[in-house]
This record gives sequence, C-alpha cells and structure tokens, in this order.
Amino acid sequence: MKLFAIGDTHLSFAPGVEKPMDVFGPEWIDHWHKLYTNWTEEVSDEDYVIVCGDISWGLGIDEAKYDLDKLKELPGTKIFFKGNHDLWWTSHRVLDLLYGEEIEEDKGSGAVVSKIIKDPGMNFIHNEAYMIGDLAICGTRGWNCPGTEGFDEHDQKIYERELGRLRMSLEDGVRKGAREIIGVLHFPPTNDKQQPSGFTALMSEYGVKTCVYGHLHGKEKFRRGIKGILNGVEYKLVSLDYLDARPLRLI
Repeated sequence: MKLFAIGDTHLSFAPGVEKPMDVFGPEWIDHWHKLYTNWTEEVSDEDYVIVCGDISWGLGIDEAKYDLDKLKELPGTKIFFKGNHDLWWTSHRVLDLLYGEEIEEDKGSGAVVSKIIKDPGMNFIHNEAYMIGDLAICGTRGWNCPGTEGFDEHDQKIYERELGRLRMSLEDGVRKGAREIIGVLHFPPTNDKQQPSGFTALMSEYGVKTCVYGHLHGKEKFRRGIKGILNGVEYKLVSLDYLDARPLRLI
C-alpha cells in the first residue's frame, strides 16, 4: 500500500463549465491529460490518494459529478477534502449517496432503519478521520490565517470555525486508535509570512507527522507557502501545478 496526495485538480468537464487554468502558468496547459498519465503511472488499485480541495469547478453536485466520475476511473481509493472553490460540496448524506446506495434494514418488532452503503473508493471527509489501519487522515478546508493582508472579523469567524473542525477530525482519529496522523488542509496552515497559527498549533498538539495543503498557484505564490518542519510537523505543498500534476508519495 502507498499513500499519495495532490490538491487543486480544478476539473471542468460538465457542459457549459469552462474554467481554463493556464492563466496561472504553462503547467496548467492540458493539465487533466498530464494528471491522468502521471496518476496511472504512479498509483495502483491498492493505493490511496488524498485530494485536498478545489476538485471541481461545478457549481452544483450534478456538474461536479462529471469531474468526480473522471477521478473515480483512476486507480486507488480517493480521500476527498473540501476546497474554497468546491461550491458543489454538500451534506455527508448526499455525497455518500452519490456513489453509494441506501438500503433498509429490518431490526425486528416493526423497526426499520435506513443505511447507506458507501462506495469504498470515493470518500468525502466531514469533520472526521479516515483510517487506513492505525493511520488516521485528518483535516478540514482551513482558511486565511491571522496576519494575512486584509484579514478581518469575518475571516476570524471562519478561521475559528475551521480550527474547531480540524480539532474534531483529529479527535476522531485519536478515538479510533490512530498511532500516526497525516494532516490535510486546503489552505496553507500559516499566513504568507509563514508565522505559526492555530492550525500549526493543533497539528503539533496531536503529534501529526506530515501535513499536506494546496491552494497556492504560480511561482510567486509557491514561495509564500511553508515547506519543511515546524514544531515537529513536516509541511508539504501539493497543489497540482507545484507538483507538475504528479501525485506526491507520502508513504
């Protein structure tokens, strides 16, 4: 088993959805073809791939499904986290039913309960941990951190909410018996001055080994993202153009 990560697939296969990404550089020209080629070379059906946000440009779930279907066809089990552009991302139930089915179980004495049988290869993570044995994949979308230019009261509210969601995910990993934790964010875990934040504090508090994140595009923005070790946690930028569309092997 191998574990990979990549962010910002930014797909737009739905009819009428056109979002060219090459304004951010030549790495984005025909980026789906490059991603498909690299992914199928690196990843097998026994492997796992973290996709840390900005998955589809679709505005609704019907549009996003065109893009999710493309990713479903690729090898490996996918572990999806929400990005700021994933406006189609909806409830746990709706996303689990997208590739799953709902069945009714007779519990006896006239009691019938509904249960969703999920597609094990398509996992949408909401404030929880995804377990691979005793390895926990924990994370949330994240947000701009204090110290970012223009950070205001509205940002502070979202920032604090995302900190709460990250803690819930990490706590779920601990509850499920994690011996090792991989952290996932969409936004960088620090401001562009790479100063510690609530996100980095939580990663260190829970003993996260590695944290991956995306969101940053273009060489100028790449320099603003923290890379390397901070307080015992290794941070890795995995946006698609930074990786030249090749999923990064973590384990």
